[in-house]
Amino acid sequence: MAANHNDYRGYLRNTVDIESGQHRFHPVQSSEPTYRPLLFGTLAVMGLLQVASSVAILLHLTGYLQEVDLSSAPHRPIEEVQTEPVLDALKDTRKNRRCKTSKDVLPSAHLPIKSQQEYAKKGEPRDITIDWDEVHGLRNRMDYQKGKLVVLESGFYYVYAKTCFRYYVLEPEDSAGQTRTPAPDVSNTQLIQYVYHERIKQNVVKAVVLMKTGSTMRWGKKDYNMYCSQQGRGVRLEEGDALYVNVSNAWLLDPEGKGTYFGAMKLGN
Repeated sequence: MAANHNDYRGYLRNTVDIESGQHRFHPVQSSEPTYRPLLFGTLAVMGLLQVASSVAILLHLTGYLQEVDLSSAPHRPIEEVQTEPVLDALKDTRKNRRCKTSKDVLPSAHLPIKSQQEYAKKGEPRDITIDWDEVHGLRNRMDYQKGKLVVLESGFYYVYAKTCFRYYVLEPEDSAGQTRTPAPDVSNTQLIQYVYHERIKQNVVKAVVLMKTGSTMRWGKKDYNMYCSQQGRGVRLEEGDALYVNVSNAWLLDPEGKGTYFGAMKLGN
């Protein structure tokens, strides 16, 4: 019985033995600091490999497409193969743009004065209708007949006109010492511009003054004199209506188309 008791006590350990026995087991070191750099390195290598493979595939496909383009046109230069489709696309775009422009441009006209015109000098009582240069002017879907712009499409139009008058006279003596015919008196000259709107209703032609401007000038006989008047406004015009410009003392008109012109443009319906 005593033997059995001693055996049982052999299995028991006091606190001193337990404390001294803790040193038998070595603490386990954490492996986390060791695995973290390895994980980051692996991800970086995989990323580099993926980028390299993507670039290689892209280069391979690019070279393959170039080979296909060149093989389809073996007898044509490289410059021609690369530039011809671009030129064809530009040509198609221009054709489409021209077609759209010709259909979508609104009616309009701009006419300079006809330079070779003979008007009676001072003493002519009535106003004169200006004749315009149709050859050097611009017209789109508007007609022109003997100084008149004819409307072909009803709508709201902007009408404008500008007239310039000039006077420059010297009275030199001829070879016989005799003075030429005296120049007309321009000391009190009215320079008036009228823009008329002509309508035809029930076969009756009726013209009304659309705009009027001008001035009375006192010019010297031996100096260069010039005066210009310009006006414009919007008006509703119907198909078949006409527009024209009358001026007083038309013989003083400046024959330059840059100074004397007439036009209209449609703004909308």
